[in-house]
Amino acid sequence: MAASNAAADKVRVFNEIVSGVPAPNPVVVSDTVFSPEFADGRVAQGIDLLENPSGLITQFGYLSDGTNTEPDENTYLILDHNPGGPTPDYDYGRHFLFQGHENSGDLAYVTRINLDVASPAHRITLLTPVDATGITFFNRIDGSTWNLFTGTLLFAQENGALGGVIEMGADFDPNTGGGAGLRTLYGSLGQGGYEGIHADDWGNMLIVEDVGGTLVLNNAKNPNSFVYRFVPLNRNDLTHGKLQALQVSINGNPVVFLPVDDKHPNGDTRSENQLLVHTVGASWPVQWVTVHDTEINGTDPFDANALGKAAGATPFKRPENGQFQPGSHFQTFFFTPTCATDNIAGTDPGLAARGT
Repeated sequence: MAASNAAADKVRVFNEIVSGVPAPNPVVVSDTVFSPEFADGRVAQGIDLLENPSGLITQFGYLSDGTNTEPDENTYLILDHNPGGPTPDYDYGRHFLFQGHENSGDLAYVTRINLDVASPAHRITLLTPVDATGITFFNRIDGSTWNLFTGTLLFAQENGALGGVIEMGADFDPNTGGGAGLRTLYGSLGQGGYEGIHADDWGNMLIVEDVGGTLVLNNAKNPNSFVYRFVPLNRNDLTHGKLQALQVSINGNPVVFLPVDDKHPNGDTRSENQLLVHTVGASWPVQWVTVHDTEINGTDPFDANALGKAAGATPFKRPENGQFQPGSHFQTFFFTPTCATDNIAGTDPGLAARGT
């Protein structure tokens, strides 16, 4: 699904034109295809030890009790300075990969791979140490991005109504043993099952939510996730502003959340609206509806999903992530619903025509 149809320029990476792959992979399990300008290579593995272990958090991909932490979306940064780390006066380089970990139990965490460092003792730095009770209070960290205007990294927690966005600087704070300025943004960006998070060229943040809806006939899940946009009052500060949600209209009528109840035992899974929304080549008008404004509603944490429903935003079927189309000047944004991810639902023609 895309939010615009602006034309795209040639794709560039670090000002070099990237040719792209000759053809996408078929819809079968197959090897990853790279553009000719790129090559694959391992930079870390799950058993790699962290430079500064904290509580149960001791390895890159596993807790010390064996729990798989699932390092997720990487954000690659080239810094103009040494961001520091647990070892004073050590040069950690200028090239880094930051990633959140998608485990739960209040033990999700953020790590930084120091790409210029060969020594295993300083290769991977933990940026979210546990507190005195042995936990981080973070769960299911998924998407991540760099915000040019705030100069901070953002990490999205896909944890339902208890999810939300974590913010920190790229530098290491020796006083806290973690990322500089580490904090959450629950009072401005809200809490939801956030996954993808991306900034546009105005400093607005687009957030893609992945929250499964009620299970109905043939294992379909009722549309229950929103695509949000946060418009900061000051683009250099994400603590104040408006959280909005995308609203699609069909034939002049907004597509809104339809609960599963006695009158609608299948919710919105088999509606005409869902068929029209998922018809290839169809185009429908959209607008952003405000669900929360810090200047009116304050800065206490809030349930973004519940407010999205109340505001009449359009729910989607578990969008996994999103991305601005390269070269579109941030005018075209794609997001990818994962729907029910179930073979029974996928082989139901009525559901398949509606994105499953």
